[in-house]
Amino acid sequence: MVQDLSYNLSEFDRYVMTTYGRFPLALEKGKGCSVWDTSGREYLDFVAGIATCTLGHAHPAMVETVTQQIQSLHHVSNLYYIPQQGELAKWLVDHSCADRVFFCNSGAEANEGAIKLARKYAHTVLDIEKPVILTAKASFHGRTLATVTATGQPKYQKYFDPLVPGFSYVPYNDIEALKNAIAEIDEGNQRVAAVMLEALQGEGGVCPGDRKYFQELREICDDTGILLILDEVQVGMGRTGKYWGYENLGIEPDIFTSAKGLAGGIPIGAMMSKQFCDIFEPGEHASTFGGNPFATAVALTVAQTLEKENILENVQERGEQLRIGLTAIADRYPDIFTEVRGWGLMNGMELKADIELTSIDIVKAAMEEGLLLVPAGPKVLRFVPPLIVSAQEIDKAVQVLEIAIANLMT
Repeated sequence: MVQDLSYNLSEFDRYVMTTYGRFPLALEKGKGCSVWDTSGREYLDFVAGIATCTLGHAHPAMVETVTQQIQSLHHVSNLYYIPQQGELAKWLVDHSCADRVFFCNSGAEANEGAIKLARKYAHTVLDIEKPVILTAKASFHGRTLATVTATGQPKYQKYFDPLVPGFSYVPYNDIEALKNAIAEIDEGNQRVAAVMLEALQGEGGVCPGDRKYFQELREICDDTGILLILDEVQVGMGRTGKYWGYENLGIEPDIFTSAKGLAGGIPIGAMMSKQFCDIFEPGEHASTFGGNPFATAVALTVAQTLEKENILENVQERGEQLRIGLTAIADRYPDIFTEVRGWGLMNGMELKADIELTSIDIVKAAMEEGLLLVPAGPKVLRFVPPLIVSAQEIDKAVQVLEIAIANLMT
């Protein structure tokens, strides 16, 4: 296993809560798609802060904006108008189906905002006394108490009960199961107020949404008044080769959220909605740091750079190149891998369920060879490099991965 001897890892663990299963690696600088540890070793970064460093590390446009904005004004609170916030909101509205934007600091906060908005809409517009939000099994929506309840994975909920009431779970991409759940809930003293799904499940194993399923779901929501909420925290802002994951599905949500890649690694979140369900009034929801001049200035730079440099085209081309390379590896190791799947530069490589080898084993082996990857559960490798990744870096990642796998097999 990688040993970064120039940094005292035990000293770190003495003071920082052990809420993460960290790899024994301390990183201190990055440029483009590469990062370096504290002993000076270089790694090809196909984690990108877990689908967050949209423009890679130390991108010149981000460096310039960060420098200028921190020297000017970084925080004032939402007691006042913030021009950078207004400009970013306009860009998001102009490049999506949204009409209005609420800014916060993270994906969990954005999803909390969506949940609160859906509940108010249920009470005040749909006249539902006990609203229920349907989410998917194997989903992931955050670590706050409401969003961990919305997350359809019991392993994330253990020891945190009593959970927040008003959520129920259905299999992902199963329209009949969803119809049955709506009917069963609506027979009691509750009603379904919203369906909240990821356009592509990330933590659940990099599972893309089925186009037909989402189109049928959109029709159901239109017919019943149920709100359709999409969690775009991981897939949004270009990662799928389109600005938003829902564009791959041929539908528009009523509410959707973004965070990770929005400011390329600077903390920010956004909850966006259509005009008809923008019913928050002053004092009903807020965020002290949300939409501050610093974060929104950087996010606007990231957005404009994506557009100006036509990075979405690179995402589409490099994503296809990566899937071809990974599929070739899977074909050479049919006893290990079952499938390669994904959109753009969010891809998963699934291991067979009945073998002892896990995704963590391969992540560790790849790290030894200088490639950083992230698992999506025990049996799926996740590939989420910066959106500026080059053809040469894709080729290198595929080559290094194959070396790592070969080493594990010897």
